[in-house]
Amino acid sequence: MINNIVDFFKNLPAKQCTKCGSYIEEQHECYNHTCDECTDIKDL
Repeated sequence: MINNIVDFFKNLPAKQCTKCGSYIEEQHECYNHTCDECTDIKDL
């Protein structure tokens, strides 16, 4: 059982890109699974 939700999110491991394996520099609970370099969506 989770005692403190803040501790739960602080203890999540850093996310890694599923394509190249580099660590993603953003919140761990986000939905992205690829880093900015490997993402197919480009800024206009």
